[in-house]
Amino acid sequence: MGQQARSSVTPLAIAVLALLEERPMHPYEMYQVLIARREDRLVKVRPGSLYHTVARLADQELVSAEGVDREGNRPERTTYRISDSGRTALRARITEILRNPTPEYPMFPVALAEAHNLPKADVLALLRERLAHLEHDLADIEMIGRWAGMNAVPRRYWIVLPYLRATLAAEIAWVNDLTAELDSGEMEWEEFDPATGARISDHQHAWSEGAGTAEAVLPPVPRPAARTSPSP
Repeated sequence: MGQQARSSVTPLAIAVLALLEERPMHPYEMYQVLIARREDRLVKVRPGSLYHTVARLADQELVSAEGVDREGNRPERTTYRISDSGRTALRARITEILRNPTPEYPMFPVALAEAHNLPKADVLALLRERLAHLEHDLADIEMIGRWAGMNAVPRRYWIVLPYLRATLAAEIAWVNDLTAELDSGEMEWEEFDPATGARISDHQHAWSEGAGTAEAVLPPVPRPAARTSPSP
């Protein structure tokens, strides 16, 4: 699959194509199904972006309009069906994502890397607030998993739930360890003026010392990992 095709099959496009693989639907029905199945935990689902995604897939002939319905005074709704090329694109994109881990650049690691720019007390308060959100999310995922099991939903449809639970539990454990390390004073932290918020301690990143020279103190360059690609 080429770069252009990959970029067109966004996470929301995957969700749309997967729904249309089940049966033809109009965009509003797609939105309702995604929300009902709680797939808004996996992809960002907004009515406007969903309609835009469906229109783009139609332009690329990955889906096709099948008919227009009208119920009462409601606006007309166009029903879409997945095309053969759409089915091929869906399967190719899922295959590619399952096969090759790629950097996704989530925002939390960025904030962690720059957390030293905040006073320690602020970082501790923010991490504890984050923990409360994570624990709420974990309880929500566990509730959905119990419901799926009790209602005999085939396991293949919710294998993502244990993955989400494991990643949330791992982050909760890690953030708990970090807050304990910070709170105990075990981790050295920069000093800030409590009145002005200005940094008091000297601010010189250790990894920037001697940058560009033979004496540079810099982390090792990672080796590129071998990646396989599907045949064109």
